[in-house]
Amino acid sequence: MDRKEQAINLHKHGFNCAQSVVCSFCNVMGADPVEAFRMSEALGFGMGAMGTCGAVSAMAIVAGLKISDGNLDHPGTKKECYQMMQTLIREFADKNGSIICREIKGVDTGKPLRSCDGCITDAVELLDKHLLGL
Repeated sequence: MDRKEQAINLHKHGFNCAQSVVCSFCNVMGADPVEAFRMSEALGFGMGAMGTCGAVSAMAIVAGLKISDGNLDHPGTKKECYQMMQTLIREFADKNGSIICREIKGVDTGKPLRSCDGCITDAVELLDKHLLGL
């Protein structure tokens, strides 16, 4: 099973969109799956309020896990993380028309732009491409 299939499988088993993306990268990033699950729980459903898509928020967590130097005394990788997120957000928005859950789900227009599973798949693909070079 590839990472996209794993993420969709997690979503089908009750993980929210953010948890599905973050937890599918735990083995690659050396992250504890329970901690990843817990820290991304409030990001689902657009941070619980149909704001920023949970799959997009999850990309930020995974990007930080990959790029951050973890230096608590002298953080030196914020700029790289921000630049990566700009790329990920731009490509996600270009593909899906928005990064806002409410807009993607078509709540106000009645015309969804993309399914949650589609957003999860797109987030995993973008992370694989930009962080892992796959």
